[in-house]
Amino acid sequence: MKVTKLMAPACLSALIYLSGCSSVGTDFLAGRNALQTGRPNEAVGYLARAAELDPNYKTPDRVPERVLTYLGRAYYETGDYAAARKTLEKAVSIHPGDPLAHVYLGLAMLRTSERERGRKEIEAGLKAIDDTLEYIAADRVYGLYWDPGMAIRGAVKQTLAARLGDNELATAAQRIAEEFDQEIDRARRDESSTRSGGAGGDGGM
Repeated sequence: MKVTKLMAPACLSALIYLSGCSSVGTDFLAGRNALQTGRPNEAVGYLARAAELDPNYKTPDRVPERVLTYLGRAYYETGDYAAARKTLEKAVSIHPGDPLAHVYLGLAMLRTSERERGRKEIEAGLKAIDDTLEYIAADRVYGLYWDPGMAIRGAVKQTLAARLGDNELATAAQRIAEEFDQEIDRARRDESSTRSGGAGGDGGM
């Protein structure tokens, strides 16, 4: 399973798309971009500021991206697992259907010695990712842009079926979560490209 690096044009396009909406939206997208390009410490600054202004902020995408989920992920990637867990517990309480919030909460729980609950949260999040992609894929208009090769869904099914140890599960789950996050950009880019007469992307792992 190969993690595709986020393409800078997609990030820039998303940033331009919402940059004028509010300072919350601008900070959120800057933080998300920092996360996707390997700068979690910088991401915490942007996302914490956005969350302070509006902890309920989410993007208008087909799969909404929520500020508390990404802030929790940023804390997790900096190694501040206690802050990650606290933030992600709040994210899950506000938006219980957010797949990424469950995955990263489970990862933070594993890191803070809550093995059983952590594994359950990760598995619930992975199943929600699979369900979300299946639901969108059933749409005859937009479904073809989402996980067209079923790489993400295949990885989820393989991971859930395997008897992985905690470290292996955490590694696989984080990889899938990152790929699902990037799929939001790929699908948006490919849909926009098709509408403007360009060629779509491959969207693979």
